[in-house]
Amino acid sequence: MSALNEILGYLIQTALSLYMVAMLLRFLLQLVKADFYNPISQFLVKVTNPLVIPLRKVIPGIGGLDLASLLLAVLLQVLAIVALMLLNGLGMPNPLMLVVWSILGIVGLLVNIYFFALLAMIILSWIAGGSSNPAISLLHQITEPVMAPFRKILPAMGGLDFSPILLFILINVLQIALRHLAGGVGLHPALVIGL
Repeated sequence: MSALNEILGYLIQTALSLYMVAMLLRFLLQLVKADFYNPISQFLVKVTNPLVIPLRKVIPGIGGLDLASLLLAVLLQVLAIVALMLLNGLGMPNPLMLVVWSILGIVGLLVNIYFFALLAMIILSWIAGGSSNPAISLLHQITEPVMAPFRKILPAMGGLDFSPILLFILINVLQIALRHLAGGVGLHPALVIGL
């Protein structure tokens, strides 16, 4: 692989992964009914609207699920895999494998988003507890629906919340399972954003 191919692959992967994260965050924010008027929510809507709005005419949301954003994230993952395979001179897999690989990548990326959101919430609770920053507000809105069941299992002890430990264990189990599942379907982790 030449240096130019490696640089081009890196730039393609970075651009597509940032846009996929924006799509998935838009999906998650609608799923958890986050504050639409938050400046970060508004930014994500503006960045993703050029692709989401036309697709929504064909694929409407169902029960609060923004299927257009989710489908676009999968399609961007397909595009990233195809671009990387062509750039590296690899043959194209069958379309079904591309879809399976892309879905695995999107699930992996969602798990990673929750991992980093949870990590950020823990750190921010030490540094800026009680802050009204828009980013902190959105992080709380994204993580709280996932944290609530774990808080019921392991309530706060002496003012300390140990429930994130259970969620980190679950996230690590999911990451291991996704890596093995991806290997089982012949996917090289370097081809997929999120694994």
